[in-house]
Amino acid sequence: MTSHLLSYIPSLPSNLRSVDARTASLATIGTLTALTSAYIVRDYNQWISFGSGGTPPTPSGYWRMTKLRWRAYWSGDDMRDPAPLFNVDGPQFLSSELLQRRGERPQILARTMPQRQKPEVLTPSVKDRLHGIPAKYCNENPDILTLDLSKTEGKSTDAIYAKPDLPGRHPSAQDKILGNEIAHVHPAENSLHVWLSGPDAKTVVEKGWGERFPLSAMGLCHPSLVMVYAPRSAEDVDVIEEIVKAGVGYLTGVKI
Repeated sequence: MTSHLLSYIPSLPSNLRSVDARTASLATIGTLTALTSAYIVRDYNQWISFGSGGTPPTPSGYWRMTKLRWRAYWSGDDMRDPAPLFNVDGPQFLSSELLQRRGERPQILARTMPQRQKPEVLTPSVKDRLHGIPAKYCNENPDILTLDLSKTEGKSTDAIYAKPDLPGRHPSAQDKILGNEIAHVHPAENSLHVWLSGPDAKTVVEKGWGERFPLSAMGLCHPSLVMVYAPRSAEDVDVIEEIVKAGVGYLTGVKI
């Protein structure tokens, strides 16, 4: 028995090292799990706070959007590249003399839907004017436009809709997801989505006023839906109104 005990004693340090290694591995896994869980909870709450992009604000909706986010990331497609719009059909309503947007483009939040930018502070007058655009144009043009809650944004904000079956609507302005919706403003950070003709969408991206929509880039909806950046001044709202009017022209055939 004594010899057996003596033979066992030298093996204690290696056993202890093995236990220490397992403990360290478990601690590392526990730390990574805690950090990953904290990130997911934070990202999920932020996703809901900026609007879920028309997707149900549930864990299953978040998982669906996360898969699209990974798909967009691995595609390597740059939403600020206008090249995919070069061959998209449609008339041109925006002036070729549209001003180049001053300054840097805004920081875009790292998700596919909702497509949002980092919020910037607006003066109350600029914000009120911006968010009044849908009602303004619908009230001024009741024969071709209607105001309703945005279907593509989960009815979280007002949108401009073209009346159905307008004879002047361009044949290329057809999409099952977008339907008759032309434009809406995002309440959380004041950017917009506007459905434009191909040439007008190209102009908006080239001039720095916006970028392509990720789901359009994936072929899931019309290629010339664009995100228009939030304004920083009354002059920016002037340009945004011209962009929205171009969208109205595309879906109604009427230049307002």
